[in-house]
Amino acid sequence: MFNKAKETSSSDSGASFAPPPKRTAMKSKAPSILSSDLVLTGSIVSDGEIQLDGQVDGDVRAGSLIIGEDASVSGEVSAETVVIRGKVTGSVRARQVQLASTARIEGDIVHATLSVEAGAYFDGHCRHSSDPVQTGDATKSAKPKVDAPKTDSKPPAPGKPDPLDSLEPPVAASKSGF
Repeated sequence: MFNKAKETSSSDSGASFAPPPKRTAMKSKAPSILSSDLVLTGSIVSDGEIQLDGQVDGDVRAGSLIIGEDASVSGEVSAETVVIRGKVTGSVRARQVQLASTARIEGDIVHATLSVEAGAYFDGHCRHSSDPVQTGDATKSAKPKVDAPKTDSKPPAPGKPDPLDSLEPPVAASKSGF
């Protein structure tokens, strides 16, 4: 009875507290631009487009990546498409890789398609893969975790023979001239 009156009066006042509309459509349309005065230490992850003009010390993963002429990345680059005009020190994994004439790559490239302009510098190995982005993620997660062997510092339980008791100490055969 009282709730109905409150609902009517609040809806009559015109104030609504509806959540803001989702902006998923804009997220995929607008690129993220990291300016030339930016120095970032850490990893960047985006499903959309990134234009990098600054310096990144870490891994960069994106849907589409453009590395500007004055930009540098020290780490692994992984994307669907990559255009490199600057410097990358580390491996590059992408379906489509384009090295501009100003590019400087020091690391391996795994690609589905690769184009290299005259003047680009590339020091590393180049390997074709039908799915380079997925291959890189699968190999990282497929590595088995190796645990250190467990050591038992407890003495053996009473009544059980100690396996080390049967070992004899080594005999040192020395020829000393003293």
